[in-house]
This record gives sequence, structure tokens and C-alpha cells, in this order.
Amino acid sequence: MRDSIGPAEVHIWYARPETIDQGLLVAYEALLAPDERAEMGRYRFAAARRQYLVTRAFVRTLLSRYFDVPPGKWTFARNRFGRPEITGPTPIPSVKFSLSHTKGFIACLLALQREVGVDVEETERSISFLETADQHSCYLSPLEAASLSAAPQKDKRSRFFEYWTLKESYLKARGRGLYLPLEGFSIHLGEVPIRISFDPRFRTIPGLLDDPSAWQFALFHPSPHHTLAASVRSGGPAELEISLRQTVPLVS
Repeated sequence: MRDSIGPAEVHIWYARPETIDQGLLVAYEALLAPDERAEMGRYRFAAARRQYLVTRAFVRTLLSRYFDVPPGKWTFARNRFGRPEITGPTPIPSVKFSLSHTKGFIACLLALQREVGVDVEETERSISFLETADQHSCYLSPLEAASLSAAPQKDKRSRFFEYWTLKESYLKARGRGLYLPLEGFSIHLGEVPIRISFDPRFRTIPGLLDDPSAWQFALFHPSPHHTLAASVRSGGPAELEISLRQTVPLVS
């Protein structure tokens, strides 16, 4: 029986590459397109090749959970901003997806005909996050930087990654990458539900200003070392059901 997804549902799946045994990796490689195999071969380190392989197999098998398409038959291309999109088989299924990966974690968000974005970050990596927030305003808006500065010292690292993943997921949902300036919009973490606002000073930038009420956000901490965020264009006040699920490609 295939999984199904309704119009008011958003499914986020994740996998942990380090938990997958060698036998499955061989099966995963058989699913890749020639260009994917070539790209995997360009990675110098085995860990990076493994991450890439599991990521590609993860997306292919996940889509095939919902649609009657063999995992090896999906085709993809990137738009002019670098966002991957489904190009085949035809007719293209009415699903939108967003993919993110970091050390030890891969996430993919699925929804029907909606703008969606997901981002996951490994929060224990070395990063001068306070310097990023206070001295490089191109990463956070003034409102976000002030909120981070006022947070208790013990919460600053987790708060920074919550801002970062939410902002990245929104950029992915818009499909424009860093074409939209990070300092031009603010995520309001202290409110329920989480909301977004836009700096009117950036109104001259094409495509920046948006309807804040059209977006729904979700924030997860699926492991002690990872923060995951999702941005979904809900299209109105009705709340979507956003769920988080774990899988092992070709197994569960």
C-alpha cells in the first residue's frame, strides 16, 4: 500500500546516513542516474560520497512511496536559482518537495502544489554565531539580532540556529535562494504561531515583499544536535498539518 498525502498535509521525512549498512548502499547506487553517479564520484572523501548517495536514494524512494513510479525513473533539474525540481516522468505528479542535508542528517518535505522549503542544520559544528549575528547584519535582520543579543547566554546558540533554519527554509520555499536578502525579513520566534514580517525599506527589491499571513512555519529538534525548520505557503488562515517521520530508504 502506498502512502498518501492530502491537500492540507505536509510530510517531512528524515534519514540518518550513518545508520545505513553497506549492503543498502550498493542497492542505492543502482537507483542513480548516470549524471548522479558522476557527481558522486567527484567527492574526494568517502563520508561525502556516502552522504550524497543516501540523499539521492532517499529522495527517489520517498517519492515512490506516494506515486507509482520506480525510484530509478525519476528525473530532476535545477531552476535558475539552483532549486531542484521534478522533470519526469510525465505527466509530472502534483507534488512539491524540498531537500536539505547536513552532517548526519537528511530531510525532505513533501506537499501538494504548495511553495515549500525545509532546512536542517547540525548545531554542534564550529561557528562564530555571535559574531555572525552582531557584526554581519546580512545574516539576520536588526530585529532578530537584537532578540538574539537579549537572549540568555545558554540559549544563544540554539536561538541562532532556529533563526537560521527558519530563514533558510523560507528562502527555499520562495525558490530564489539568496536572491532575497536575509536582513530584509524577520522571523518572530517569540510568538505562537511563528510569523514573518518584511522590512519596508527593501520594497524596491523585486519579489521581496510578501503576504505574511500566507505562510506557516514549523520548528523541530529531531536530535540533540540538529535543528529543522519548515516554511509552507498555506494560502490563508487555515492551519496545515505538518508531521515529521523517520525512514531508512528501501527498508522502512
